[in-house]
Amino acid sequence: MICEDYRAWVEIDLSRLENNVIALMDLLPRGTELMGVIKANAYGHGSVDIAKRLVQSGVHHFAVAEIDEAIKLRNYGILEEILILGYTPTHRLEDLLVYDLTQTVVNAEDGERLGNFGKLIKVHVKIDTGLNRLGEPYVRTDKILSIYRQKNLQIKGTFSHLAVADSLQDRHVNFTRVQYNRLQKIAEHIRENGYNPGKIHILNSYGIINHPYMQSDMVRPGLAIYGVLSKKDTSVGSKINLLPVLSLKARVSRVNKIKAGDSVGYGLSFTAARESVVATVTIGYADGIPRQLSKLGGEVLICGQRASIIGNISMDQLSVDVTEISNIRQGDIVTLIGQDGSETISCEEIASLTGTITNELLSTIGDRVKRKIIK
Repeated sequence: MICEDYRAWVEIDLSRLENNVIALMDLLPRGTELMGVIKANAYGHGSVDIAKRLVQSGVHHFAVAEIDEAIKLRNYGILEEILILGYTPTHRLEDLLVYDLTQTVVNAEDGERLGNFGKLIKVHVKIDTGLNRLGEPYVRTDKILSIYRQKNLQIKGTFSHLAVADSLQDRHVNFTRVQYNRLQKIAEHIRENGYNPGKIHILNSYGIINHPYMQSDMVRPGLAIYGVLSKKDTSVGSKINLLPVLSLKARVSRVNKIKAGDSVGYGLSFTAARESVVATVTIGYADGIPRQLSKLGGEVLICGQRASIIGNISMDQLSVDVTEISNIRQGDIVTLIGQDGSETISCEEIASLTGTITNELLSTIGDRVKRKIIK
């Protein structure tokens, strides 16, 4: 099936993915390993194709959110280390062994639970250095050491997660340094007590971009490998050439002339002030388009020109005003994220308009949206 048959689709440019990995690694000391975060279907990009290309680019470690995401990768032939970042229920622990997966220890009690399973499980130990989400708090050193005493845990790494690495405000930079130093001190304490903490990692995408001097064995970029920042106004320190991997497209299904005073869409939320031409587009909020976008100045690209979204966005369709664009026809391509001619609509632009972050936008692109891989 080629994209001409699709109602709505994303185009995934894997050469851009490789560019982004190289750009990120160029910021870091030689020898640093990269763990590609491909949870939530690789932020909407398609986890299997992304993982396969990352392996070709020399990536040998991956992170996902939960066990079924990991099993899917194994079933499609990904043999590298896969770390499950979240909690795995006790009744699923056998699958860790069947599929050779690595589990995060989310606190000391979890370490005891995993150890009591009675079979050797590969793990990374999460240390809470200030995000206060998952991990054993850094101040509870005895509890932390109890994890490393568990005979049935094969500890491959020790890590934490940064809370404000995306900001260059002084207080946020200071807090990032505090988190980094807390993890380093814990790792040293573990070694001093005769245990091996494995690979140390804390830097996420913004950690790499804004704080590449914070050396560790491994880094865990997610969003940045897809060439996207979380939002338009985020502070970025290092200059880095990231290229968006994903474009989102749909088609014109109908072109219709309406009179001044006619309304468009549910709730009669848009009323034409003049005679207008309206194009209906084959994508809606069930495909990941924020429903409020039409009320916040959202636009699309058609024939290399911007066109305003009008009326309430429906589950499967939306409408745009194409009065100023000539010769629009059924089947024409509409770009919602990406470039058409000299115009570009970025994921960051939409996130800024709708008051969210690009992570959310990308990860909510629906399964009905097909994926076209550009190698």
